Amino acid sequence: MATLTKPDDVAMDSQKLEQVKNLFQQQIDQGLHPGAGLAVYRYGNLVLDIHGGYMSDGKPVTAKTMFVLMSSTKPLAAACLYILKERGQISYDDLVAKHWPEFAQNGKETVTIGHVLTHRGGFPNTPKSLLPRDWPDWSKVVLAMEQAPAIYTPGEILAYHPSNYGWVIGEIVRLVDGRNFTQFLSEELTKPLGMNSTHVGLPQGLEDLVSPMHEMEEGTDTTGWCGIHSQSSVLRGIAPGTNGVASATDFARFYAMMERKGSLDDVTIIKSETVDEATAFQVEGIDKSNDSFAQRSFGLALADERMGKSLGDPLKTFGHGGAGTSIGWADLESGLAVGYITNGFQATAANNARLAAVSQAVRNACV
Repeated sequence: MATLTKPDDVAMDSQKLEQVKNLFQQQIDQGLHPGAGLAVYRYGNLVLDIHGGYMSDGKPVTAKTMFVLMSSTKPLAAACLYILKERGQISYDDLVAKHWPEFAQNGKETVTIGHVLTHRGGFPNTPKSLLPRDWPDWSKVVLAMEQAPAIYTPGEILAYHPSNYGWVIGEIVRLVDGRNFTQFLSEELTKPLGMNSTHVGLPQGLEDLVSPMHEMEEGTDTTGWCGIHSQSSVLRGIAPGTNGVASATDFARFYAMMERKGSLDDVTIIKSETVDEATAFQVEGIDKSNDSFAQRSFGLALADERMGKSLGDPLKTFGHGGAGTSIGWADLESGLAVGYITNGFQATAANNARLAAVSQAVRNACV
């Protein structure tokens, strides 16, 4: 486990980092969420690692508390494909059907791996036949993805795939490598990096360490996913687009590895050129799924407002948010890597504001 580095050693203002801590606590005190965790790296050094508030029923958040990542899980899924791409086992231009012939149904015949990573696969909607109770059954997930219809021509329309993104990546990993997604992620990414509180497919016996999400205002979660993703049965399944859990420390550690171009604390996950390719701008436009402007690389959001304002090239900041709850990001120019996870599900405007405020406070602490 990384130890804290003195702010001065990485050109950060200790007093302004205290302001970050104060803002973190203020958001809890103001009732924006019951509990949260925040970790910050600069140049691969951990400079801030804090937690506060409660999980549920007065149970306090601790350093071991894991939070539901929602779509902040997606970069972990993408990283598994980065590894396979680097090993020459896949190409981003490969048709998904090259590795998974049964996928080529209902208009998805021309979907490439790159389309999936950039949300241009054309099949954004979770099949209604695939109910949350069925998510732990991988055979049902696979069948649903094979039968899912494309509603847009693959490669032409930017339309966010909330769940299908992760399930398709999970099956690609399984077919190409032989291990299921949970095992591959653990053996190739989380264990080598010491991210021992990160899981996609929660092991039995760890349920009490995961904070449920709290809908902060009635009707905020129109999808019902806040409650769904607080169920242990759902978290034990494999949904690499939505159901990951992690501590804030682990969350930031992943982005620190990416900011350091694939290596952290003498552990190399991927090569520098693989990171460059993965984080390079690929597509932008109005996303048809949520009617918002988006800029994307392979599996990552670029220049997201929740990541604060960069003083340099905004496209050098990459990361991903989780619906109503969290943000993780890294900035290749400032050397920052941040993981901020809350357990209070907020509407988009309120959520974006609280996450952006913390991200900006972190940026402001750089000297």
